[in-house]
Amino acid sequence: MLQVSPRNPPVSSLTLPISSLTEKRLRSFEQRHLQVPKQARYAIMGSLEADLSEVWFVCHGHGQLASRFLSRFLPLEQPDRLFIAPEALSRYYLSAPTAGPHPPGTPIGASWMTAEDREFEMEDYVRYLDLLHDEVFSVVDRSKVDLWVLGFSQGVATAARWVVRGRVEPDHVVLWAGVLPPELDSTAASRLAEQSPLTIVVGRSDDFARPEVVAAQEARLKDLEVRFRVITFDGGHEITPEALLRLTQPMKD
Repeated sequence: MLQVSPRNPPVSSLTLPISSLTEKRLRSFEQRHLQVPKQARYAIMGSLEADLSEVWFVCHGHGQLASRFLSRFLPLEQPDRLFIAPEALSRYYLSAPTAGPHPPGTPIGASWMTAEDREFEMEDYVRYLDLLHDEVFSVVDRSKVDLWVLGFSQGVATAARWVVRGRVEPDHVVLWAGVLPPELDSTAASRLAEQSPLTIVVGRSDDFARPEVVAAQEARLKDLEVRFRVITFDGGHEITPEALLRLTQPMKD
């Protein structure tokens, strides 16, 4: 039997010189992608079988869930309106655990994307929203309804990219308390206002939509030659009943 002197303990095979550890941290590896089936969740208010005049797809903001977000649209509820709130594909806990696993009831939110692997994440959610659109209009007669697409906060870029890249052809596009995707050119942006002027909604006390941000967005839309109108309301980074009701009022010339 091999005897090891306590004065000379064996060196672990896991021990690496400092230079090797540094090299390991700097290594880069090939990354590949695989399409996988995934369950997507969405919330619905109204009936697909009703005599509908309007269908709304409403995209929530960062850290929200579809069912809670959909409750913001109760002021617009009526029998001839159908609301669909798709939920982003990535969920996460909204608070860090203090010790051990998250306890039951810990708040959970969802996110449409991050800066990591962003092109594939955008492809994923556009494909998801197209599938949901096709599911709804396999039942609802598209020719008989006005189609609204609304994005709130992080959902603004999501909704805009879907209109630009996807199969949806909305009659009305509403971008609420968010910013346009940076990659839009004039040809792509024109799809946001094909049927009616793009609607921008912003609260006067929204910390995320400061006056200089709003002014920059308006200037960009003008540069892109996109027709738009702006609705402002007394409030912050939120959806209010008063502002919602103004959306459905006829536009003044």
